[in-house]
Amino acid sequence: MLQLARRAARFLLIACALVVAACTPAGDDAAEPRTQFNIGWSIYAGWMPWPYAEQAGIVKKWADKYGLEIKFVQVNDYVESVNQYTAGKLDGVTVANMDALTIPAAGGKDTSAIILGDYSNGNDAVLLKGASETSAIKGRDVYLVELSVSHYLLARALETNGLAMTDVKTMNTSDADIAGAFTSPQITAAVAWNPQVTTMKDVAGTTAVFTSADIPGEILDLLVVDTATLKANPDLGKALAGIWYETMALMAKDDAEGAAARAAMAKLAGTTPEAFEGQLATTFLYTDPKAAVAAMASPDLVTTMTRVRDFSFDQGLFGQGARSADAVGMEFPGGTTLGDEGNITLRFDPTFMQLAADGKL
Repeated sequence: MLQLARRAARFLLIACALVVAACTPAGDDAAEPRTQFNIGWSIYAGWMPWPYAEQAGIVKKWADKYGLEIKFVQVNDYVESVNQYTAGKLDGVTVANMDALTIPAAGGKDTSAIILGDYSNGNDAVLLKGASETSAIKGRDVYLVELSVSHYLLARALETNGLAMTDVKTMNTSDADIAGAFTSPQITAAVAWNPQVTTMKDVAGTTAVFTSADIPGEILDLLVVDTATLKANPDLGKALAGIWYETMALMAKDDAEGAAARAAMAKLAGTTPEAFEGQLATTFLYTDPKAAVAAMASPDLVTTMTRVRDFSFDQGLFGQGARSADAVGMEFPGGTTLGDEGNITLRFDPTFMQLAADGKL
């Protein structure tokens, strides 16, 4: 019953968000050209380049080039940032692939993923106290942000080890609270992402028994923008791509300048340079736009999103009216679609990454 109540609350929130979205420019299908935009972000290693770029003047440089004002807005709670985007309070947001599908897209908000920033290569983890094998999770209460990518990672960990979701009991918490909660001796199992994972692994007797490195390429980190807003303001997509790849080139430098940029990102994330470097080591960043375009165009993305949408439907994340996993339509480069072609609400659009790859921004 508690699970059902949480799901009901989630869908009520989405429904309310969409009512708000219908009254805002970001959620209006007839979006008009604008010059001011707000992009939401939350703390995660792969998303720290965005606030750093704002601090370093890179955002202003590219915004000025296209006559825009772009503000990056920090939201302390990740899910809340996605909810604010869904409600039309933000024009874009940093989000994982599953959550882009199950929150805005499943709620009917037409969303375009324009930057494929990275995939988690160990940043997300299943953590157990007093055990070193995933099988030891059976019968435990598992703390996590329910119905998020952590829930998906848990399902994949269980599946890989011959277990089912019914073998554990999930306990909902927020990404802002989970690290503190894990210090309690009563909590012996959790699923989280960095930077929380780094902190939680320091709790005595804790082992990361399964991580996103065990399922490479399945947990993707994106920048998404409202499709109608993007259509009416394509220069926004150009500016965002310019910001991202200039910052990528800087932080990838193996010199003092690159180290300084990464250290500044660490400070923005509230951690040390050493800890941040460790988080980057478990993040596969697409620093080259050509590589990002190729990854978005790969059939592997369709395979991944098929697995993600099937899990999401099985968990009831498409709402009570969804009769199959095809309820939410997705569009991929080259015109490939998945699901209901009459209800395309998640689009993987490489247009602006391609412009960056071609040097045409």
